[in-house]
Amino acid sequence: MSRLRPLLACLLCMVAALAAADPLEPPAGPVILTVGGAIRNTTDGEVAQFDRAMLERLPQRLVRTHTPWTDGVNDFEGPLGRALLEFVGARGETLEVTALNDYSATVPVEDFFSHDVILAMKMNGEYMRVRDKGPLFIIYPFDSDSELTSDIIHYRSVWQIQHIQVK
Repeated sequence: MSRLRPLLACLLCMVAALAAADPLEPPAGPVILTVGGAIRNTTDGEVAQFDRAMLERLPQRLVRTHTPWTDGVNDFEGPLGRALLEFVGARGETLEVTALNDYSATVPVEDFFSHDVILAMKMNGEYMRVRDKGPLFIIYPFDSDSELTSDIIHYRSVWQIQHIQVK
């Protein structure tokens, strides 16, 4: 019996964790973002998949800023990064953000909570197409804080995002 106690305790923890997870509605349209890893709320028990409409239901933010990749000041709109992390019940410290072309960058979760970082879906009122850095582009409010204009932050500003792995 003493050998079974640790196993039973582990099983009880797993059952409790599964019971605490909240299933999300699956996307009705084409999937533009998949979030996996250390998350509590999923669409299929493994990952959380999002179509555009699902992302638009999250709290949105408009960020008016310069970027190194666009001309002049532009308006970027999309869900707050922290709202997405809260929605999926993220429990990690870092995000591995991967683009359609397999480029990836590691982004500290703290960035999404200490700055109004968004997953931009629109630029100047128009949905961003793949050839225009869409469908999703991590945008920091560069013009609001000079510390955000560093090469490190630029490296974290992934465009054409398709997957976020919470670690």
